[in-house]
Amino acid sequence: MNVLLIGSGGREHALARAIANSPLLTKLFVAPGNPGTAESGENVVIDVANHRAVLDFCRLMKVGFVVVGPEGPLVAGLADDLRAGGVKVFGHGKAAAQLEGSKAFTKMICDEAHIPTAAYGRFRDAASAKTYVGQHGAPIVVKYDGLAAGKGVVVATTVAEAESAIDDMFAGQFGDAEVVIEEFMEGEEVSFFALVHGEQVLPLAAAQDHKRVGDGDTGPNTGGMGAYSPAPVFTDALQADVMERIIRPTARVMAAKGMPCSGVLFAGLMITRDGPRLIEYNARFGDPECQVLMLRLRDDLLTLLLACADGQLDKVSVRFRPEPALTVVMAARGYPGEPMKGTDIRGLEKASAMEGVTVFHAGTTMNAGKLLANGGRVLNVSATGATVAEARARAYEAVDAIDWPEGFCRRDIAWRAMEAS
Repeated sequence: MNVLLIGSGGREHALARAIANSPLLTKLFVAPGNPGTAESGENVVIDVANHRAVLDFCRLMKVGFVVVGPEGPLVAGLADDLRAGGVKVFGHGKAAAQLEGSKAFTKMICDEAHIPTAAYGRFRDAASAKTYVGQHGAPIVVKYDGLAAGKGVVVATTVAEAESAIDDMFAGQFGDAEVVIEEFMEGEEVSFFALVHGEQVLPLAAAQDHKRVGDGDTGPNTGGMGAYSPAPVFTDALQADVMERIIRPTARVMAAKGMPCSGVLFAGLMITRDGPRLIEYNARFGDPECQVLMLRLRDDLLTLLLACADGQLDKVSVRFRPEPALTVVMAARGYPGEPMKGTDIRGLEKASAMEGVTVFHAGTTMNAGKLLANGGRVLNVSATGATVAEARARAYEAVDAIDWPEGFCRRDIAWRAMEAS
């Protein structure tokens, strides 16, 4: 079948590479894609915000299946409009995508489904939000309610820092604001993924990522500076607990409310002394977690995504290789603020030729035969190995082979796993 993949980042390069290996695939289109996805399919120019244009493309090119990568089109209802037009889609409808699009909505679902999560308050004005912070003290977590490209969360260590974040959010930093303020949870963070269709659920795997921009988990939050899988802290017993207390109740409540999920559910978890608690939901594969999951996946991705879209998750199973996978994000100077763009990147061929190494493009473009940086997170230098230490050594060897003076990365990806080994 012909498949259209929506998106342009490292996650989409990883998905494109996996989909391209499927015996079910006839041709893969990626909109808009990047220089990496062009190796697995044909990049096409479509205004993804124009749902009619996407539907017309599917009809013209006989696309039988659309895979929506990023959250924006899901929250905007692209999957709904494609389904209404008779096109099969992997991706949640607009109602279910609220699990990512609105942190306040997710908290409401947690309340209804009795899902363990942080205590919280919801606010539409700065004064009442600051009063709440004053009553509860710091550390405390301030979250913008809507989409913010992974940057709408401030873990405030002081009341003053929390009040500053509140002012920024209500001053229009991300748009019209509702703010959710949560208790600070202590523990180890884990990203866990499951496919969900209605009340059917299929657990995938877990990963751990690094949100802070600097070594030692310092500096501002980013969209993610690196990831590895499996996560040593996430045992089989913990996965079973998360499925029964978090994923399945969410699927049941969403279905009962007439907002059934149909896609991937990405649970950001905090593993506390009292067990796993939900930090937040995302309605798509994580980035850069998707990259390490795809490197470990043994089964045919397209078969799994089709089973999810068709409500046939009870007819399939999934296997992951036990060997660890790790990815290091190379970002442009200035990120997570204003990144430098247009700088030359060289040496990818040498890096990609190293044993166990795969380089995913995240924010690149080609101009006159040159590969240029075109975003904040630019490359995902990934590797597999017999151990986390081997995967990490291979990834950083590949990083050092890339000639890009204007790029930077964290040098401590997987430090928790290294300490545990």
